[in-house]
Amino acid sequence: MKFFHPQKFKKRQVSYAAKYLNWLFLTPCLLTLIICAGWPLIRTISFGFTDATLDNLSDISFVGVDNFVAIARDQDWWKAVLNTFVIAIVSVPLETIFGMVIALILHRNFKGRGWMRAIVLVPWTIPTIVSARMWAWMLNDSYGIINDLLIRMSVIKEPIPWIASNALSIVSIILVDVWKTTPYMALLLLAGLQSLPQDCFEAAEVDSIPFRTTFKSIILPLMKPTIIVAMIFRTLDAVRIFDLVYILSSGNNENATMSVYSRRFLVDYADVGYGSAAATVLLFFVAFLSILYISFNQKKLREMS
Repeated sequence: MKFFHPQKFKKRQVSYAAKYLNWLFLTPCLLTLIICAGWPLIRTISFGFTDATLDNLSDISFVGVDNFVAIARDQDWWKAVLNTFVIAIVSVPLETIFGMVIALILHRNFKGRGWMRAIVLVPWTIPTIVSARMWAWMLNDSYGIINDLLIRMSVIKEPIPWIASNALSIVSIILVDVWKTTPYMALLLLAGLQSLPQDCFEAAEVDSIPFRTTFKSIILPLMKPTIIVAMIFRTLDAVRIFDLVYILSSGNNENATMSVYSRRFLVDYADVGYGSAAATVLLFFVAFLSILYISFNQKKLREMS
């Protein structure tokens, strides 16, 4: 026979109350998210199944999956998908490597470290449109300072069309993206370094262990969860890249990403139905990548723990 335990009953009541209280506190945030993000998202997805245009958003017809079938048959779309993943696959590892180097430097004690941390964050704090326009001027083959410096240093003999050339344009976009976002990765990784137990580093210094061994055997294993999370955030952001590509490539079809492709049909061609369908496909690309990335790395994190 089971006896009634008042203490256990009280604990259960407290846990239930705390659970409902958490949801009560989250309600304003959830309502704001539904109003600001949920409704526009549903509206965009619904437009993808119609023939809506910018000058006619009310008298529209349902076309089913015709827009999505047309996207799947469009070679420009698959070119945009390839460009997007090339930028993400190349830029994110470079940003992680450079960010780790900067984080390790800023983690050390030296004079002026506070000023150096502020200076390193400057590229990240500049609005993307401003930095993209700035680099577009610098990389211009007629009056850009990059070509001028390379010619003065006798590295090249004639100006290089960094932006005009399709192949070099992707390279330029990746380099500017790395310059822009490396400080963000450095900030995340620096926070992870500062959360590590400092006695490990002190013991390594006392034992005169080389930094290479310390990094490989202590820092890298302890930093793996932080690195994984930082790369997840950055990859999802890189897949949605728009403004940097749009300004540096001037909306060129050859270098367009999925976001630029969607914007072209939504605004330039005023085809809201087709553009919304492209934006919906991009949404599911990001959602699928998020689920895949998180589930895969959860297994790795469990193995490490």
